[in-house]
Amino acid sequence: MRTITHMKARHLLLVLVFVATNLAALRDAHAQATASPTGHERGFVIYEAFEGSTNSDGVITTLTTSASYNFNNHFAAGIGIPIYFDHTSSSTGSTSSSGIGNVFLTLRGVWKNPVLNYGTSLTGSAPTGNQNKGLSTGHATFDWDNRVEHDFGLLTPFADAGLANSVTDTRYFLRPFTSFGKLLHSEAGADLDLSHSFTLTLSAYDILPFGTQTVFSRFVNAGTVGKGGLHGRVFEVNHATSGTADLTRDNGYTAGLDYSPKPYLNLDVGYTRSVHFALNTISFGVGFNVSSFLFRNSQSSTR
Repeated sequence: MRTITHMKARHLLLVLVFVATNLAALRDAHAQATASPTGHERGFVIYEAFEGSTNSDGVITTLTTSASYNFNNHFAAGIGIPIYFDHTSSSTGSTSSSGIGNVFLTLRGVWKNPVLNYGTSLTGSAPTGNQNKGLSTGHATFDWDNRVEHDFGLLTPFADAGLANSVTDTRYFLRPFTSFGKLLHSEAGADLDLSHSFTLTLSAYDILPFGTQTVFSRFVNAGTVGKGGLHGRVFEVNHATSGTADLTRDNGYTAGLDYSPKPYLNLDVGYTRSVHFALNTISFGVGFNVSSFLFRNSQSSTR
């Protein structure tokens, strides 16, 4: 009975956050924005990101190339493709693999005002990755995400909620699996400006799937069997597993430190604790705004 009550409470919390973010969208839609969705002027933005996550299952690194266009201060659209390099640990006992992931397209919007900032994005991906390596689900996927935040000087609390049909990677957690199945996801926390280009992020997340779920391991290739499987980590044993919502249900917390020494360079490190899977993950990221760097150099050369 206590488990059922807890589940109902989690469902209610996710629904309330999801509704609240969309009500904020209606209110803020006519507000005057103060910045573009990506923090740049109107036009093209080319971005390169090298990210990685490591835990007891192994190491996942990805190189993502993306290009976006800022139409105005509110709207932007982008396209990109990741390349994965997965290295399995000896505890999982399977082969490592690499290859391209899913090509993705993102539409973004943002509205900012002194009361509340609201951003929304819709990301769709095509199954261009190798399903046998766990780089794709073999299906087209989507993720509709919504975020609200408010600045209190150096502190910016935020709440994030969305609807998707796949558990997606996050900035501080490249997951050891891909999945296919409908779910709600939420995150709440705060960003703290530490000055000197440092920002600390602390948050808690929850993933609430519903209906049939299928998990594809990134560390156990098709036709092989791995080792492990404790705490519901079926992706350590089988390449593909289908079942109930418990397969991808997860909750946990994250701590991340972001450093931007230059306008075109971003560095970050993070820690994520997956409570459901009892998994500790350390992550890193290096982002390079190619268009900002080129534009800066072209300005310097004309002086």
